[in-house]
Amino acid sequence: MLIRKQTEENEKRLLNPMAALSCESKGRAKPEHECDIRTCFQRDRDRVIHSKAFRRLKHKTQVFISPTNDHYRTRLTHVIEVSQIARTISRALVLNEDLTEAIALGHDLGHTPFGHSGEAGLNEVFPGGFKHVRQSMRIIDVLERDGEGLNLTHEVRDGIAKHSKGWGKEGIDTEENRPLTLEGQVTKISDLVAYANHDLDDAIRSGIISPGDIPEKYISILGETASRRINTMVVDIVEQTMEGGLKRVLMSEEVLEALMGLRTYLYENVYTNKRLLSLHEKSKKVVKELYLYFCENEKVFRENFCKTPVRERETLERTVCDFIAGMSDLYALALYQKIFLPSRWTKGEEVRGMDL
Repeated sequence: MLIRKQTEENEKRLLNPMAALSCESKGRAKPEHECDIRTCFQRDRDRVIHSKAFRRLKHKTQVFISPTNDHYRTRLTHVIEVSQIARTISRALVLNEDLTEAIALGHDLGHTPFGHSGEAGLNEVFPGGFKHVRQSMRIIDVLERDGEGLNLTHEVRDGIAKHSKGWGKEGIDTEENRPLTLEGQVTKISDLVAYANHDLDDAIRSGIISPGDIPEKYISILGETASRRINTMVVDIVEQTMEGGLKRVLMSEEVLEALMGLRTYLYENVYTNKRLLSLHEKSKKVVKELYLYFCENEKVFRENFCKTPVRERETLERTVCDFIAGMSDLYALALYQKIFLPSRWTKGEEVRGMDL
């Protein structure tokens, strides 16, 4: 028997009846031969990890732009933390960890340089607007593998497409934006658990807030440290979901209210902090000006930056948007400096100029 078949049989025998089984996946847009060793969800996880978009996350902003301190989160460490939390919950609920991990690692592939400020910048200039969720789907369906896409399974695509939460409790769980699988729902709530805690941790590290600033009404429920808060939420999710018969992923009203309060506190005191807003406005300017420059200088763009074949029925604006969205913070800053800022004249350059 193939190893994959053994794994699929083990899933049937060991996983919760409500778990998504790899052998019952709705499949891929383009059918493929199955792997002898890995299930379809394991292959999806590996495709995400080996993608270029995933590697670029290491130099993309979570909250703080290109920090010199190595301990701040990046978009890459964020998705790893989401994966850890989501896998812990999935294992406790005896769900499919491979599916959970694939969704968690792939959910932020579409993020721009400079995080949400870069996203806001592209949204202002790109016709039709820009959302990182849609860009994530474009990456996995079209852009990766030199235009072939990753061809992920329906279940992983669904989890990635519906991971965004909006604001307020209604944004967390509605019929319209609820992932079809419990594994997708686990990842969605784990994303919120992760960033609500690590963004708070990074904000304290930055000096924007201090531990004593966090409202006591949230701390008394969730805990005084990041690890205690995460543990409180994870345990609550597992208990509430089990008590609800695993029909959908749940959190108690008390813990959810505290989490949403913590999230609102971050928005009002960290994300909109004057020091960060100044940097984010500058980041938006970088993204917007790069976009407009390339749209106005197609020849320069095609010859020097984007040498892939022009895709049928795709506009220059669409191609430039993909290029900008894929940049890391460091590359965007270096390119902006090269295009828009003068470089210092050196003696060697002066001599060459005279020779000419």
